[in-house]
Amino acid sequence: MNTITLAPDPIAPAAPSTAPARAPRKATLRRFTLDGSKELETRLNVLCMRIRAALCGLFPAGKLEAVLLGGGYGRGEGGVLSTPNGDQPYNDLEFYVFLKGNRHLNELRYRPPLEVLAHILTPQAGIEIEFKIASLEELARGPVSMFSYDLVMGHRILVGAEKLLDACAHHQVAADIPLVEASRLLMNRCSGLLFARERLEQRDQFTPQDADYVRRNIAKAALALGDAVLVVRREYHWSCRERHHRLLELMPDPILRCLEQVRHHHKVGVAFKLHPERNTGSLAQLKNRHESVTSLALHLWLWLESQRLNTPFSSIQDYVEDSSPKCPETRAARNGLVNVKTFGVVQALKNRPHRHPRERALRALSLLLWEPDALASAYWRERLQTELNTDAIDFPGMVAAYRALWSRVN
Repeated sequence: MNTITLAPDPIAPAAPSTAPARAPRKATLRRFTLDGSKELETRLNVLCMRIRAALCGLFPAGKLEAVLLGGGYGRGEGGVLSTPNGDQPYNDLEFYVFLKGNRHLNELRYRPPLEVLAHILTPQAGIEIEFKIASLEELARGPVSMFSYDLVMGHRILVGAEKLLDACAHHQVAADIPLVEASRLLMNRCSGLLFARERLEQRDQFTPQDADYVRRNIAKAALALGDAVLVVRREYHWSCRERHHRLLELMPDPILRCLEQVRHHHKVGVAFKLHPERNTGSLAQLKNRHESVTSLALHLWLWLESQRLNTPFSSIQDYVEDSSPKCPETRAARNGLVNVKTFGVVQALKNRPHRHPRERALRALSLLLWEPDALASAYWRERLQTELNTDAIDFPGMVAAYRALWSRVN
């Protein structure tokens, strides 16, 4: 039976948890946002119904198993942008399209028409529309991750039976999320900080759109720092509000001495996620904010990676020079195939083909974001060229090469 939830009942604000144990609980979601206007909720409902109809007409009979809206709007915590014309949506709408059959073959067959559909719908919706092909069978048998936990615990069903995720109960246990997920979260959000820095350095070409991009990525990184700490401490939660409450309740860590800074930035990140604002600050203010979050991210990065890899790292140079695997959870044989797919046979064989190419991204990101003299040093410049498989010598060229690699291993 196909269902779609339309009731506009609000969700009460999350309160600090007082229970001794963190029992997993599915989210019963009625709204897209916490406090968006009735007009905004109706607009998002209508948009979802249109997308549902389009998807149902796109696939052969029996091919489409389910469509879930994930992300902030799927969890009932979507961003509300206040404007003179009323409340507007802000975040992307992320739709997970579950198809029968092999996911990789489905990607080859249905990715192009889904991209065309997203391209048509995005300007009509006024926000980015994303479709991600998924498999219920893969989800049911796969290990828990931040993505799977967030999706299973908080989503909105557009197509599919209410019990379609009953076989995915193990994805409801946040304490089972491995540390590598926190590392990947920081890699992605710190990549956003790197791309934001590239725009900040444009100077004369810096536009209001660039300012919004920079502020948004700073806020995402600020939120991720606290979220990563919660994953390490086995206290992660699907709700950003509950995560902040749990962050405030954490006992101090003698190694992580910047916990109060993490809490402060996380609070700012939660506020921006729920009620984003167009940038009104100066370029200097944005740079100061970027520098503050980037500096804090360095401490979190070294703290997390030291625990994840069971190796103490006191500096970025220590981290980059360390020869032990940065992705020990991966398999050498599969890594070889991924390297060939990413770089081609010749280039894949030149640089540790048995290691996952994400290791290259981790080292390159560390140098570009936190090693200010990397491009001034012939040694580090050549190291970056090797990691990124590029002959670029300047910052924009290196960032472009990094973006290409990151998009493949993300």
